[in-house]
Amino acid sequence: MKNNKPHFVLVHGAWHGGWVWTEVAQSLIYQGYNVTCPTQTGLGERKHLLSSNITLDTFIEDIVNHIIFNNLDNVILVGHSFAGSTISGVADILKDRINRLIYFDAVILSDGQSPFDIAPPEVVKERIALAEKSEGKLSVPAPNPEAFGVFDIRKSIMLNKQLTPHPISTFQSKLKLKNEIGNGLPLSYIFCTNPVYESLESSREVVRKSKWPIFELHAGHNAMYTHAKETLNLLMKICN
Repeated sequence: MKNNKPHFVLVHGAWHGGWVWTEVAQSLIYQGYNVTCPTQTGLGERKHLLSSNITLDTFIEDIVNHIIFNNLDNVILVGHSFAGSTISGVADILKDRINRLIYFDAVILSDGQSPFDIAPPEVVKERIALAEKSEGKLSVPAPNPEAFGVFDIRKSIMLNKQLTPHPISTFQSKLKLKNEIGNGLPLSYIFCTNPVYESLESSREVVRKSKWPIFELHAGHNAMYTHAKETLNLLMKICN
């Protein structure tokens, strides 16, 4: 019997992989939803594919192909952090398969912008310097777990083991959109407030000016990892 509930596609941010959604995904499945958590090229269990050729287009193609080849529709597409740029690109291509977009404390790019274009200058400078020291000058090493709002010692140790270097080429490449952000689909933004991930302030300002629905979550940037129950409850509130 076919499950007619929406299919959640949960997309991770920089330095992470699909694994970061595990607890939330299990809870959604328990609620009767279909859920998948694809990992983008060069990260997580696909870290062996790291190269200078990875761009935002690569990340977008990862998720587009995930949806097409798994024959998914009625998709609730959730993008955390860096993946805000990914889901904007996916919606630009696959509007008819998507139910809604949820930007989870995420980057908002307009057509022709790169993640570095909207990041604070000191952050850009630091990440370029770090990449220069990496093997092949290909990647930015992951920040400490505390940077993601992860302060629990056990979770911090686990996170530190699973974070992988992120391809710097994706920070430098530009998002290409043929339509407005979201392509006319329902949009929501989750703002993680405790603590605030400061480098996303320019993206939040875009959201405020565009008057998207904003939902606050009293947790740090990696709320799906540290506050899975609260994340689940908020996703249910947005989607119902």
